[in-house]
Amino acid sequence: MKISGFSFIKNAIQFEYPIVESILSLLPLVDEYIIAVGNSSDATKNLITSINNPKIKIIDTIWDETLRQGGQVLSAETNKALAGISSDADWAFYLQGDECLHEKDYDKIKEAMQTHLHNPKVDGLLFNYLHFYGNYNYVGAGRRWYRNEIRIIRNNKKIISWKDAQGFRFNNEEKLKVKKVDAHIYHYGWVKPPKTSQQKAMYFNQINNPTYNATEEEKKLEFDYQMNIDRLDLFTGTHPTTMLAQIEKVNWPFEFDTHINRFKNMKLKHKLSHFIEDITGYRIGEYKNYKLI
Repeated sequence: MKISGFSFIKNAIQFEYPIVESILSLLPLVDEYIIAVGNSSDATKNLITSINNPKIKIIDTIWDETLRQGGQVLSAETNKALAGISSDADWAFYLQGDECLHEKDYDKIKEAMQTHLHNPKVDGLLFNYLHFYGNYNYVGAGRRWYRNEIRIIRNNKKIISWKDAQGFRFNNEEKLKVKKVDAHIYHYGWVKPPKTSQQKAMYFNQINNPTYNATEEEKKLEFDYQMNIDRLDLFTGTHPTTMLAQIEKVNWPFEFDTHINRFKNMKLKHKLSHFIEDITGYRIGEYKNYKLI
């Protein structure tokens, strides 16, 4: 069984992406790692090169920022990396630059890939998600956070990254048929210094919206974590080993009372939906970019 890892990145240093930690968390599971490194204004390529691992292959790319509707440039870059994997790979394992794996899940992931290797009905494997927010002590628990997404796909040239690169579909837009893995993706995209989060938010608003231009006032602000959240849960588990050094560097304040503020900034209909979800585990109207089999 041959496994290829793939991802994309741009301006990892400027926006403080844990891309090195992400790559290191995936390398033990893959035979090669293809990363599309965009035309950065910082030393992102040097950062990736410094990992100095023979599994890593860098593809230099230029982002087409005319693809600004719905973040299409992100899927375009993902597909450049996907196209670079070896033709004899069985599975392609995707992590974005702010996502990591926990080493405690390695055996489960390998077992799932081996179990479904020769089952042509399985197009990919679905993971649980932990979306960290504000700092490394809280995870998003509201409806704005997706609970599952595809991160392993069969090496099938008809499968592509879709829309804003959250997930995958066939190029005719048909959803993939997937099996669920009892493992998590640790998503750290919302854990950054407030100033960096503000810069990242403005940049991605520009990518997602052709008419957006940041005002001078916005450029001076720091991201307000308290104003931009509805519901968080306290995280009581452990983090991937590759992230421990980053966790020690947190130097900005963020506290959230998960009981008093449990439904902060949430509409009544969403409060009722969460009440049902807490009791039954079922999320009403949940968007699923896949077919679970």
